[in-house]
Amino acid sequence: MFAGRLTQVTLRALDWLAARTLSPEDTPAHQRTGRRGEEDAYFYLRRRGYTIIARNYRSPNHRGELDLVGWDQDILCFIEVKTRTRHDVKPAEAAVDRHKQRELSMVARDFLRQMPLSCQWRFDVVAVYYDHGHHRPSFELFQNAFPVSYNRGFADSS
Repeated sequence: MFAGRLTQVTLRALDWLAARTLSPEDTPAHQRTGRRGEEDAYFYLRRRGYTIIARNYRSPNHRGELDLVGWDQDILCFIEVKTRTRHDVKPAEAAVDRHKQRELSMVARDFLRQMPLSCQWRFDVVAVYYDHGHHRPSFELFQNAFPVSYNRGFADSS
C-alpha cells in the first residue's frame, strides 16, 4: 500500500514540476483534466484491490479506447473513466451512453480475443469529481455499469 501511495505522490510532484518548468501543452484543459482523472482512478482502483493490466488500450480495428483494463479478483473489467470538475452538470456516468457502450464493446471484443475463452468480464465506470477546485477527487464506482447481456456472445462473433 505504501509503495502505491509513494508512486502517486511522486507522479504528482513530477506533474507539478513539469507544469512550472516546461512550456504549456497544446492540449486543451478538459483533456488534461481527463488525463488527471484517469491517473487518479488508476490509484483508486488499485486501493480497492483491482490489478490493472492495461491503460489506454486501442484496437487497430475499431475506434475508441479502453481507459483501463484490470482484474477484480477473477473478473476482467473494462473500465471507462469520466472526469468532471463539477457535480451540477450532467453526471459523469451518464456520458457512457449507448453509442459509447457500443464503441467500448467493439474495442473490448478485440482485447478479449487475446484472453482465455472462459474469461469472465464486465464493464465498469469510474466517475471522478474535482469539485470546487479541490485537489483530492471524489470517486463513484459503477461495477457492471451496463449489462453483460447487451454483449452476450460478442467475443465469439466477428
